Amino acid sequence: MWAGSSKWDKDNEPMGEINVTPLVDVMLVLLIIFMVTAPLLSQGVNVDLPDADSPPMQQNIEPLVVSIRADGSIYLQKHAIDIRQLAPRIAEMRKQKPDLPVFIRGDAKTPYEHVARVMSLLETAGIRKVGLVTEPARR
Repeated sequence: MWAGSSKWDKDNEPMGEINVTPLVDVMLVLLIIFMVTAPLLSQGVNVDLPDADSPPMQQNIEPLVVSIRADGSIYLQKHAIDIRQLAPRIAEMRKQKPDLPVFIRGDAKTPYEHVARVMSLLETAGIRKVGLVTEPARR
């Protein structure tokens, strides 16, 4: 029998523990990245929303947001769009996702005429339910 030293001495045994320090470092870096980028993911165009008391809605699907500024300019999500292109573009999007909710974010100083025109165009695109986005009432 061989009585020499084994290649797997006590000093050379494989480590049975996981070093979690690099894992924690990576997770902290990812946490910081997500904390920095989360505010940048806010949706839509800056508008001064009117105040109203209404309960917040719970949505599982990202809605389609039409924003109307006080000057009458219209945005679909974050992109400016001509009013003549609004109905065909939304109808095309609804063909792909028929249950896609549609919300209107109208600036508080937007004339009602602009909001009514957009709602009429949405109706021609086959949308019967439209949500109006408001801010909680300040007390």
